[in-house]
Amino acid sequence: MRIFTLLVGIIFAFAGNAQIKALVGGTLIDGFGSTPIKNSIVIVDGEIIKAVGEMGNLEIPVDAEIISTEGMSVLPGLWDMHVHLMINGHADYGHWDETYPPIFGDVIMPSSAKQLLMAGVTSARDLGGPLRESLEVRDRINNGEIPGPTMYMSGPFIQHEPYPGTEQFRWGVSGEKDARDKVQQLADAGVDCIKLIDQDQMTMAEIKAVVDQAHKNDLTVVAHAHRPEEIRRGLIAGVDCFEHTGLSSAPEYPSDVMGMIKERTAQMNLGPLYWTPTVEGLYN
Repeated sequence: MRIFTLLVGIIFAFAGNAQIKALVGGTLIDGFGSTPIKNSIVIVDGEIIKAVGEMGNLEIPVDAEIISTEGMSVLPGLWDMHVHLMINGHADYGHWDETYPPIFGDVIMPSSAKQLLMAGVTSARDLGGPLRESLEVRDRINNGEIPGPTMYMSGPFIQHEPYPGTEQFRWGVSGEKDARDKVQQLADAGVDCIKLIDQDQMTMAEIKAVVDQAHKNDLTVVAHAHRPEEIRRGLIAGVDCFEHTGLSSAPEYPSDVMGMIKERTAQMNLGPLYWTPTVEGLYN
């Protein structure tokens, strides 16, 4: 049986220009664990969901554009918390990084954004990409010029030293001042968050400078958690969110790391500590 996912953001990309729209006939999954509503009606006025009900129990406004959702599932848009719009359908990083950067902004990243939207993702964080192209694609989506999810962009990775040929989207830092300057440059450009990678290769002074400067600009810091030392240093510096937990690692981090995590999460005054697991089989 084919299962269709129909999201308001996708519908609007292809529907007409009527202000009021009625999504009629689908099975509504509300995302809160309630029993799905069959033969549902969702009334949308502009960007606001005005009413939800069942056929026969909810009146459809006479001036509404009716969009059939029969045979489909209607549900809230999904979030993807870790994407790279510049990476699209490949596995050879060396070839990709050498060949495709010139068309990241015009071809690769817009096509990735459209693919996300058509897969049901209506919001996503891009955690590592070229600065100018990242912000341009985000803003073009927001302005309605191209289809895509609502994007939150970090711009370039911040790390000790970029891998050869990746300087367009990886910024190396050398010393505390350089770390602060690079983060401030990203903040001034208008990024939505800061992305750290390989922070176990940076000095603690550099890591703390990145986190402190980001927080001074009301930006969260997202950091890799491939290796235990990345987590140790990130926790000490005050990183807000760790990425790739469970990727190519042992089933549990070392006991001292687990202890540090428990100590951090017990400090309620610092707010929550976020994690983005990578869903795949363990390599080891």
